[in-house]
Amino acid sequence: MTAYVERTADGAGLDSAPLRLFCFPHAGGGSSLYRTWQRALGPHTSVWPVLLPGRERRNREARFDELEPLIADLDAQLDEYLTEPHVFFGHSMGALLAYRLASRRHGRGATPPAALIVSGYSAPHLPPPLPPVEALDDAALIRLLTDLGGLPAPILEFPALLADALPVIRDDLRVCASDRGDDRPPLPCPIHVFGGDADPLVDELDLTAWREHTTAGGEVRILPGDHFSLLDRPDELLDHLRPLLRGYALHHFA
Repeated sequence: MTAYVERTADGAGLDSAPLRLFCFPHAGGGSSLYRTWQRALGPHTSVWPVLLPGRERRNREARFDELEPLIADLDAQLDEYLTEPHVFFGHSMGALLAYRLASRRHGRGATPPAALIVSGYSAPHLPPPLPPVEALDDAALIRLLTDLGGLPAPILEFPALLADALPVIRDDLRVCASDRGDDRPPLPCPIHVFGGDADPLVDELDLTAWREHTTAGGEVRILPGDHFSLLDRPDELLDHLRPLLRGYALHHFA
């Protein structure tokens, strides 16, 4: 199995599920974010967390700090796993990665996802929601991430863990900032958009603008919470995803 995708313990034996859900992480995040999702979304959906280089079991691998080479590598490495019916999900930076990967694959004639599900990120033709990382020293970056809920309180008590996390987050934010957009056509698959009603980074207008990037519709749902609560407390998000994914699974199984 490619280094990019992992299966959770709950995912054992679910290769026969009719739909694969590839989950892309936020800046600084890893595949552990999605370890509980298989139990919530199975058995019609198998959850495939995407683990980027430079974190968790891939912590010794060189990180990307530019979007285009990262998307090209994701495309090459995940290609063999995207032949079965699949959906992309991404939160924050993960939304950008999921969209750009789907767009690249559509542009080269590869099978697109059945749907794109994004949360917590402005539509890709808008400026990135976070300020340029080069303008933030470590103290300012820590304050920003703490205010957003992106740094759990316990990590602040362990300087060594914080020192390991900040370079990963900085490179991921550079990836977001390096997005130059493109003139590729809208995707032929629906885009389903989620956001938090207390998210200080993106508002409903930023989320609604995703409609410009699909010819197949979709919807915008605003849930209670801030930027990270959709992942930190995912029950309500999963309650929405469960019937949505079941519908796509049944469509492709029929």
